[in-house]
Order: sequence, then structure tokens, then C-alpha cells
Amino acid sequence: MSLSGNTDLPPATGAWQAGDPPGRRKWFRPEGVVRLESGRELPEVQIAYETWGTLNSDASNAVLIEHALTGDSHAAGEIEPGHPSPGWWDDLIGPGKALDTDELFVVVPNVLGGCQGTTGPASLAPDGRHWGGRFPGITIRDQVEVEVALADALGIERWAAVLGGSMGGMRALEWAVMEPDRVRTLMVLASPAASSADQIAWASPQIHAILADPNWRGGDYHHGGPGQGPHRGLGIARRIAHTTYRSALELNERFGRKPQDGEDPWHGGRYAIESYLDYHADKLVRRFDAASYVLLTRSMNGHDVGRDRGGVGEALSRVRARTIAVGVDSDRLYLPSESCELADGIPNARYAEITSPYGHDSFLVETTQVAALVKELLDG
Repeated sequence: MSLSGNTDLPPATGAWQAGDPPGRRKWFRPEGVVRLESGRELPEVQIAYETWGTLNSDASNAVLIEHALTGDSHAAGEIEPGHPSPGWWDDLIGPGKALDTDELFVVVPNVLGGCQGTTGPASLAPDGRHWGGRFPGITIRDQVEVEVALADALGIERWAAVLGGSMGGMRALEWAVMEPDRVRTLMVLASPAASSADQIAWASPQIHAILADPNWRGGDYHHGGPGQGPHRGLGIARRIAHTTYRSALELNERFGRKPQDGEDPWHGGRYAIESYLDYHADKLVRRFDAASYVLLTRSMNGHDVGRDRGGVGEALSRVRARTIAVGVDSDRLYLPSESCELADGIPNARYAEITSPYGHDSFLVETTQVAALVKELLDG
């Protein structure tokens, strides 16, 4: 297992062109350096993205989809090498689906600071060494700025729709506030206008678990080769996070106090719920970089559309897109009331609620409900 996931990439291929195969990762490099909100600069940034469908002659059918914290650009299909399972929104993207690729051009970029093709801590810096702990802190707005450059390169002046859930919802909202004339419709799923103290509190032990791992090494562990890195800390972080992603109702009904098959909790064995969390921890460690996890979690903690804009209310009033703010009735991490706040503050917006026992993850699980909302958004 290697955590240097975006250091062995082919050269940047530039913008999408007609004839590119669907669902295959492509790369774009903005010209010059990327200037961050912090005042620091990132040279030689590379953005990985995937597309489905064909951009029409006036570029009016483009849809931007923003992935969540540990997601990536592979939102649909099984074509991309290294992705043997369907994309994370495969039920929504494709011919005849809610995001109908016979009519729409769907673009899904991997986030700046990530580890699935876009420049992040595991990438090589200009000096030939991994960025590691030297990678500068980034904000949600920094992530959107590089996506603006990608949209320019693709020739997309205005998105027909921008959609995202969780961290992706933060970026979708930033798009609509930062570039109000470039977003026609907007869907923000299970995401707030600003991260709350409670959300930051849940994130804090996740970050500390990774930083406390002896193999963290100040973030400079990538040079150690395959299998190196703070895997134990990342696994603990994932266990904490995944607990917040699901509801207490689901976990209690699904697992109760059952022991794991063949194990006795009274004699060192696990409960079934512990085995479930172990599984998701191991799964993430195999595919995600701990330094990206820390970096992106911190960017989520800093999310506040009202920062330096006169407050949340003033920022939301800038949005011109027809908007659906979507909450999940069982979400205990990003509360439905926070989605209601978006709907109340954005002109021409409405609130919609997903009914599900699955908690925050429902925006990924309840694809039938999400599909109906997407069709409403696009049909207008």
C-alpha cells in the first residue's frame, strides 16, 4: 500500500476535448502559481477531474459535482483504473438517470489538497521531495478558486447546476457566493453556512489521533515508501467520523449489543458494531492519505461563507442561483436546522428533507430521494 497516491501520474493533459472517454481521469494545470488566502503560494498545481457526457455548443449544459471529505472524482462508472466498484453517485449519473449524460456534461474534480490525483501533501513539490508537512493550509475558498480556473479552461462560463454534499456542499455554496453569475442552480446537501463548534469538536479528536501516531513524523512520512504512515491514527479518526455519519437509530437496530461472529467481548473479542467500524477504518487506510485527511478536515473547520463578507446573512444574499438546501432528518453531524438556515437566507431557495435512518450518509445512500430533488432542480 502506498500513500503517495498522486505522485506517479502521467503528464497533465489539459482541458477536456470532444472524444475523451467518459469516466476517465484527466488532469489540468493552472498557469503560474496558485495564491492562497493565507498569502502563501502553491506552484505547479495539478487538478484531477472526470467527465461524463458532452459539452454542448454554447456550454450551457455543464453540471459541477463536488465530492465529500474522503471522496474523489470517480462519481460514476467502473471504468477508471483503480476503482473496481461503482462511483459514489453511480445511481445518479448516466444515460437516462437524474443527471442524464445524454443531455448534460457532468464534471467532478478532485479537491485541492486531496490524494486522488490533485496536488496535496503526498505530491512531489518542485524540489522533487514530497510536500508532506510543508504543504500550506488551505481553505474552502482556495479549493473553489482552482475549480474556477478549471471551469475557465473547459470553456464553461456558467454552470447549469452545482451540487455537493457535506464538504462538497461547502464548496458548492462557496461557488454560488463567490461566483454568483456563474451558477444557475444550486443544491447543497447536508452542509451548513459555517462549521459549528459541535462539528469542530467532533473533528478535533480525529486530527489529534493522527498527529499522535508515532508514524506521523510531522507529516513527513511519505518518503518512507509503501506501507509507511500514521495508519493507526487515521483508522481511529475514521472510526470517530463514521460514527457521526450514521444515526444512533440505525446502529442500534442494525447491531444492538450483538458480539461479532465467533468473538466474545468478555474475553477480548469485539461487539459487532466494533467490527463494523474496524472494517471502515481499514478500508479508508488502504486508499486515503492521512495528511490529506488532516488538511481537508481543517479546511472544513474553517468553513464560513460569512467570513470577511459581512456575516452569513449578507453572504447568502449574494446567491442568485435557484437553490434547494437539503437536510437529512436523522443527521446528527450537520443538522437539518442548518440547511433550513441556508434556505431562509438564500433568495429563491427552498428547503427539502431526506427521510432516512442512515444519518449524514443519507445523501450518498438515499439516491432515489436525491434523484427526485435533482430532477426538480434541473427541470425548474
